[in-house]
Amino acid sequence: MHDYTRTTLFINGQWVTPDGTGAIEVIDPATEEVIGSVPSGTAADVDAAVSAARRAFDPLIGVAERRDRVAAVITAMEKRLPDIAETITAEMGAPVRIAQTVQTQVPLAVARGVENVLATFDFEERVANSLVVREPYGVVGAITPWNYPLYQVIAKVLPAIAAGCTVVLKPSNEAPLSVFEFIEAVEDAGLPPGVLNLVSGPGAVIGERLAEHPDVDLVSFTGSTGVGARVAELAGRSVKKVALELGGKSANVILDGADLATAVKVGVSNAFLNGGQTCMAWTRMLVPQSRYGEALDLIEAAVSRYTVGDPRDPATRIGPSASASQYESVCGFIERAQRDGARLLTGGAQKIREVGYYVTPTVFADVDPNSELGQEEVFGPVLAVIPFSDDEDALRIANGTPYGLSGAVWARDTDTAIAFARGVQTGQLDINGGQYNPVAPFGGYKKSGIGRELGRAGFEEFLQTKSLQLPVTA
Repeated sequence: MHDYTRTTLFINGQWVTPDGTGAIEVIDPATEEVIGSVPSGTAADVDAAVSAARRAFDPLIGVAERRDRVAAVITAMEKRLPDIAETITAEMGAPVRIAQTVQTQVPLAVARGVENVLATFDFEERVANSLVVREPYGVVGAITPWNYPLYQVIAKVLPAIAAGCTVVLKPSNEAPLSVFEFIEAVEDAGLPPGVLNLVSGPGAVIGERLAEHPDVDLVSFTGSTGVGARVAELAGRSVKKVALELGGKSANVILDGADLATAVKVGVSNAFLNGGQTCMAWTRMLVPQSRYGEALDLIEAAVSRYTVGDPRDPATRIGPSASASQYESVCGFIERAQRDGARLLTGGAQKIREVGYYVTPTVFADVDPNSELGQEEVFGPVLAVIPFSDDEDALRIANGTPYGLSGAVWARDTDTAIAFARGVQTGQLDINGGQYNPVAPFGGYKKSGIGRELGRAGFEEFLQTKSLQLPVTA
C-alpha cells in the first residue's frame, strides 16, 4: 500500500519541521485503513508562514512577473495531475472516472481561465479626472475543504497569485494529501520563497489563527455555513476582508412544458455527482404536480443506473462518503426524513458494505419544503423531490431556504426559463442544461456566502481599488 505520510510543512520556500509533534491521520474511506498522515501544525507555524508571506509580498509587482508565476504553476501542476487524481481517490473516495475528470481536469480549466483573465485585465483606467488603479490585496489566508481538494485550492491560490498576493494555505484534515502533492509540484515552478505556504492542522487552531492574524489581509474560506460564520467573526476583529463560499440547498426547477426526461436525467446526475458531496448539487427537484408520477418513475429508472462500489473500479459512479463522520451525518438525515414523513422512493440508511463508508443513492418523494430535508444541506447522495402547483408556487419553494448557491431551471424554451430564473435568489443557475463555464462568477446569495470565485469576478476579489485624483487641466 502506498504510504502517503508527510512530516513537514512548506514555509518560505522550504519543507520545514513543524513547531509541534502531532500528526493527523488520513483514512481511505473505501477501506477504512490509514494511508498516511500530515503534520498537525500550531499557531506558531501559522505565524511563521504569515511572516514569510508578508516578506514576500511586493505591492508593486509587475504584471509580467505575475503572468510568469501563473504560467509556471500551471505547467508544474499539469505534470502531476495523474498522481493527484489517484491520491484524491485514495483520500476521499472519488471514483476514478470523477478523479480523472472533474477533480483534476476542471481545476486545470479554471487555472487556464485565470491565466486568460490576467492576460486581458486592465489594472488602470481613467474616470474623469481620476486614475483608478487596482493593486494586490496583500497576504491571503486560504482555507479549503475536502470534497474537491485540488479545485478549491486552484480557485483561491491561483487568482491570488495572479493578483500579486502571497498566500498561506490550510487544507482540510480529511483530504490534505493531494494538496501536499500540488505544493510539491509547485516547487518546480520556481516561485520566490514565501509566495505560497502550506500549513496543515486542526481548523480550530490553524484556521482560526489565519482568520484572526493581524498580518493577514484577506481570508478566503470554503466550507460549511457555521464555520464560515466563525471565520467572519474572527476576521471582523481586525476588520479584514472575507470571501466565503458556503453551503447550498439548490433547486432544480422543472417547469411545465420542459423536457422532463432530460431534466430528470441531468438533475439526478448533478445531485449525485461526487457522491452528493458538492456544495452546488441540485438536491431539491421541483416538479409540476401534473407530471409528478411520471417524474418519479423517471427518477427511479435513472437512479438504478448509479452503481455504488470500489472507487478504483472504472464502473463505479458513486464511491463512499469521505469520512466516518460524514457517513453518519448523511445516514442521520435519511433516518430523520423518514420520521418526518417523507416517502422513501429508493435507497435508505441501511449499511450496504461491511467495510467502507458507503451510502446507497437515496430519493425521497413528497418532501415538505419546510422540513429539515427540504431546508438543510445533506452533503450525500440524497435527493428530495417536491411537487408544485404553478410557477408562483415553484418560485416560492425555490427561494424558501436560507441558501442561494446554485440551481437549474428547465422550461419549454430559453426565454421562459430565463424569465423564471431572474426571480430565483441564487448565485448561479443552469438554463435548460446550460454547460459549465469555468470563468463565470460563482458564489452565493444569503447564507451561501460572500463574494465570488472564478473568472474576472473571482480575480477581482484579490485586488484593492485606489483612486488618484488628478489636477483638472483647462
